[in-house]
Amino acid sequence: MKKEHIKEIFKRLKKHNPKPTTELHYSTPFELLIAVILSAQATDKSVNKATAVLFEVANTPEAILALNERGLKKYIKTIGLFNNKAKNIIKTCRILVEKYNSQVPEDRAALESLPGVGRKTANVILNTAFGHPTIAVDTHIFRVANRTGIAPGKTVLEVEKKLLEVVPAPYKKDAHHWLILHGRYTCIARKPRCGSCVIEDLCEFTEKNLD
Repeated sequence: MKKEHIKEIFKRLKKHNPKPTTELHYSTPFELLIAVILSAQATDKSVNKATAVLFEVANTPEAILALNERGLKKYIKTIGLFNNKAKNIIKTCRILVEKYNSQVPEDRAALESLPGVGRKTANVILNTAFGHPTIAVDTHIFRVANRTGIAPGKTVLEVEKKLLEVVPAPYKKDAHHWLILHGRYTCIARKPRCGSCVIEDLCEFTEKNLD
């Protein structure tokens, strides 16, 4: 895709949504970390419902450790894979207390060393909590990047690297949220809503649904 078209796409996405952000509810980097770990293969809505209760009781590493794994499971049992997530969260909280003074590290390697945290989660934390120009490629962003032609790639990492290369600097920090929201509500998987898309004329998708 031409550079000027990519620039125009993000210009329009910004005009449509000037201050995009995550749909996960949080008030501290730690709360965001826990919410993102819980969000793997789960909806933001289900995570928000669980954390609304959990964070009232425990929203620090020490408080969650005090719950212990069994106690934590009571709050997150409605979320998919909650058993494994509870184990990872307890391990992560212990590392944060012992190694990082109970603070979420603003460092990719440190974040990726935490149980339950991979590259995508680290990118979300660095971007949303700390304002780094990172792009966490999930299924929505992978689909949008390939379907539109903005940053086609066969793997998540390939798409991420290409997006970081082609997204203009002024738009890079918020690109993650614009793309994920666009994929979640407009460029949806089965039947994209091309007829109501603000970038439809710039998109290179050949099977557009203009109904």
